[in-house]
Amino acid sequence: MSDPQKPRGDAPGGDELDADVAIEEPGAAGKPAASAPRVPGTPAPEAVEPPSRWHTMLRQISTGNALISVLSVLLALLVGAVMIAFTDELVQEASGYFFARPGDTFLAIWQSVSGAYSALFQGSVYNFRRDTFAAGIRPLTETLTFATPLIAGGLGVGLAFRVGMFNIGGRGQMLIAASVAGWIGFGFDLPWGVHMLVALIGGLIGGALWAGIAGLLKARTGAHEVIVTIMLNYVAFYLVSWMLRTPGLLQAPGSSNPKTPAMKETAIFPSLLGPQYNLHFGFILVIVATVLVWWILSRSSLGFKFRAVGENPNAARVAGINVKSMYVYAMLIAGALLGLAGVSQVLGTVTTGFTAGIDAGIGFDAITVALLGRSTPWGIFAAGILFGAFKAGGFSMQAAEGVPVEIVLVVQSLIVLFIAAPPLVRTIFRLPDPRAGPKRPRPIVTKEVDAK
Repeated sequence: MSDPQKPRGDAPGGDELDADVAIEEPGAAGKPAASAPRVPGTPAPEAVEPPSRWHTMLRQISTGNALISVLSVLLALLVGAVMIAFTDELVQEASGYFFARPGDTFLAIWQSVSGAYSALFQGSVYNFRRDTFAAGIRPLTETLTFATPLIAGGLGVGLAFRVGMFNIGGRGQMLIAASVAGWIGFGFDLPWGVHMLVALIGGLIGGALWAGIAGLLKARTGAHEVIVTIMLNYVAFYLVSWMLRTPGLLQAPGSSNPKTPAMKETAIFPSLLGPQYNLHFGFILVIVATVLVWWILSRSSLGFKFRAVGENPNAARVAGINVKSMYVYAMLIAGALLGLAGVSQVLGTVTTGFTAGIDAGIGFDAITVALLGRSTPWGIFAAGILFGAFKAGGFSMQAAEGVPVEIVLVVQSLIVLFIAAPPLVRTIFRLPDPRAGPKRPRPIVTKEVDAK
């Protein structure tokens, strides 16, 4: 037993131990033990007020993923502006006499960058040079048309990300879905509406089954989905190429070119705003798909299981979740979403027949869209529209200002680079680290001192 007259702080480390006990140990009655009495004459410890709700909200915004995505886009556009200025001939000419007339160089830089991004805006959002609103809004419809398959593909990749899987087989899933939908679209005579619906469902099933192969192999054998989906991309490409060169399968009758016949009118997606615009019914379908994926991930028990497996498959297995089944279900749904991207290409954009290049790189662009959207349905939706604007405005920027369209590809790549390095973005903009929360103040604990 300890001596009741001996101060408890005499032993080495006793002060710290006693302070912890006094603060954290509950008393006998279940109440926190009171801290030691304060020495007379010492100032009372100041009460620390908790952070306000506004401060907490601003901190969450400044450290959140959405802000990092926005700042990544801004940084990429800034680097793109530097590249535009360096490749502009007028800027290069004015920089030759920079020290004599520096204003000419800065003016040339401003004109090159502002002209390029103005052309990008007018080619993707609104063209102020048109006389009517209907003509001026056409660039926005082109942006939404380009964004339609990107959103669908991004949803497929993002949903697989949430389950802890890297679906890099978007190209193969799109090719199989496009082939099935295209074959139904030109090879059958069905009533209007029914024909489109059957072709759509066929394409979704084709993409789902092709992606399901990777999910099944991962579930049964543990094969890594990245390797399997990459191999399936090549299998799908050469399979479709063979069918396009074989009469009676996908090749147009009487033609030696590897191309399908034109889609029949009854199978084509209807236009949303009239024949003068390219925006079609596929954009409505991707909105529905975005809502459906949001509901699955946020409101359904299946989405809860998906997220649990994505966070920790071992813990999910212990909790009674069939992890292998989740892998298969996730790849089936992801494949169907990427199949929607392929169907929209065949029945909405390329209605005169397609070749083996129908995917147009969308299967890999979807990975970028999913990363920018942080694998959230509405984030992917916004990222798809942004990349659709890059695609629509890049050609206008090249035609109006002579800026190489490859700069847009560089900007897209830089967006992914900055998103993959959040500490770099936080350092550049001096944002707080979310892992470094507000420090809890150390309480001032005093002890009694025996008078001698």
